[in-house]
Amino acid sequence: MRYAQGGGLTDAERAARERIRLQAAERFEGGEKNREIAAGLRVSERSVERWRRAWRERGEAGILSKGSPGRPRLSSVQIARLERELERGPLVHGWAGQRWTLARVKTLIGRLFHVSYTVEGTWRLLKRHGWSWQQPTRRAIERDDAAVELWKKEVWPRVGAVRRRATAGWSSRMRPASR
Repeated sequence: MRYAQGGGLTDAERAARERIRLQAAERFEGGEKNREIAAGLRVSERSVERWRRAWRERGEAGILSKGSPGRPRLSSVQIARLERELERGPLVHGWAGQRWTLARVKTLIGRLFHVSYTVEGTWRLLKRHGWSWQQPTRRAIERDDAAVELWKKEVWPRVGAVRRRATAGWSSRMRPASR
């Protein structure tokens, strides 16, 4: 059975599924057929076949849960250190500009703790610990604020003025001359 992206199982759900596999192992030892085991445990025959193969090859250890498939988590001490480093700013860590990006934070985590996160995982980590994303204001380097203000005062009123018709309007979709 396939699960949603990231596995989607809690530790309790993972333990419950492991109990089902262990019940299947007991039935393997009793000599039951895959179809009977699948019906009794309410799982697919294909899963039972896969469990039996793993049980034959590695015994009970082959069907035990391998734990959470998630990435390694940072400890609370590491999180505190990461927050201190983020507060110091990106310039201190060798980046130009005073803006943290997710890619930069991901790289910083790798440098400090030798743990690899995805960009999405980095965002989730930061969000979990109260950090929020900030939208930078983007301005062209060559922008001339004085020229922009002048344009707003002199040109825009002429461009944005309401255009008036020379004659009265017509509400019908048909042209008056076509009647």
